[in-house]
Amino acid sequence: MWGAAGAVAAMMTAGEAVAAHGPPARPHRGGRAEGGEMRGVWIATVANLDWPSAPGLSAAAQKAELIAHLDRAVALRLNAVVLQVRPSADALWPSSYEPWAQCLTGVQGKDPGWDPLGTAVAEAHARGLELHAWFNPYRVANHTDPSRLVASHPARLHPDWVLPYGGKLYYNPGLPEVRKFVQDAMLDAVSRYPVDAVHWDDYFYPYPVAGQVFDDDDAYETYGQDFASRAAWRRDNTDRLVRETAERIKEVRSGVRFGISPFAVWRNASTDPLGSDTAAGVQTYDDLHADTRKWVKEGWIDYICPQIYWHIGFAAADYAKLVSWWAAAVRGTGVGLYVGEALYKAGDPAQPAAWQDPAELSRHLDLAAGHPEVGGHVYFSAKQVKADPIGAMARVVADHYQVRARAPR
Repeated sequence: MWGAAGAVAAMMTAGEAVAAHGPPARPHRGGRAEGGEMRGVWIATVANLDWPSAPGLSAAAQKAELIAHLDRAVALRLNAVVLQVRPSADALWPSSYEPWAQCLTGVQGKDPGWDPLGTAVAEAHARGLELHAWFNPYRVANHTDPSRLVASHPARLHPDWVLPYGGKLYYNPGLPEVRKFVQDAMLDAVSRYPVDAVHWDDYFYPYPVAGQVFDDDDAYETYGQDFASRAAWRRDNTDRLVRETAERIKEVRSGVRFGISPFAVWRNASTDPLGSDTAAGVQTYDDLHADTRKWVKEGWIDYICPQIYWHIGFAAADYAKLVSWWAAAVRGTGVGLYVGEALYKAGDPAQPAAWQDPAELSRHLDLAAGHPEVGGHVYFSAKQVKADPIGAMARVVADHYQVRARAPR
């Protein structure tokens, strides 16, 4: 079923359907017309989460599924897709640095017979959609066995670059040669295709796993001795990755933006008076060694899209409080703010009662509209946009996306 997209498309006249592929209209919300309004959807490829629906489909079937996601975005009057093109140190284009992604054929390194990223860029642009290329910098595999990687994989050619942790393999962010390599691998796509943005999610240093140690002792001994602590050194490594990537993107292709979508809590106020009024168990500054607030204040990135994946009134991390905190964080910086929305929670019986209400997500947009710094929303993820089990996405479209809007620039 098409879920929300079907419901909305059924209400569109033939003229509206044709117009949807023409020049985008201005947003209907006052105050957002000049800068546009982000209406995005994440399309995750890792473990075939959203697309392709299964590994090993024919090239024609893969392309048809991709086109369906793009057409659905148009029908819902979205204007951007955030496509995961480097899910696990592999690629959805003929990369000069890394093997073909396993999610395509089921075999890492096997040519799928077409160019998914090149096709996605062309087909998205033909529909008036932006294509944000989503990369994961350091994840190598969702297992710890290097022998399961294709023999030519850089992680096998450079085993000293790789660390196992929490049941996964990661490139070591503390090695300068790793930092350069992952930048080269990502920027290869930027040099080849007119993507609208480079997009990262929330994975930098890995999320903490109880009882396990991320064993970067050797790198710390070699490179970290001028820092007050290992944590400070790790944060500097992440800062360098962000700053260097931002500079290189502009050198490779002018006009391409750089956006990051972090876990939404920088630090709790109980830890740092500059932090948010939250009691989250994870803080990006301390646990992921990602100083997300600094990247905004320094202007290293063009937009930030915090994953505010909680409902309004949630005690430990209230959506309303976090939107307000992020609005204050970006104020006066020129950095765009888009809110990552947990569409996947809507209708999930394991979630709190608020998420059983089809109007919860629409209320998020009502609340965010009271903060002029918020330039739009991005929904996780494409599978839920399609299924929309309780009509939460359809409600957002009916309440807020009555006409098309151009994406912010």
